[in-house]
Amino acid sequence: MSDHNKSGFEIRAMLLSQAQGILMDNYDRMKDSVYMHNEVFPNNMKELPAIEISAQDIIATAKELNSFVVEK
Repeated sequence: MSDHNKSGFEIRAMLLSQAQGILMDNYDRMKDSVYMHNEVFPNNMKELPAIEISAQDIIATAKELNSFVVEK
């Protein structure tokens, strides 16, 4: 890790990046679950849901992460 303190901007940028990663990983896991289901149950195929990860979703997740950071 770096020896310097991070600015508020750097912390926010890191939280936004982590939030986006969390949301994308969650979507990937859901997608993998549907693919696995469809392989195991070819007669009961599920459709892959189309989701949109919005900027608001990322910001809300980043705020949740930040609330943990500032918790005393």
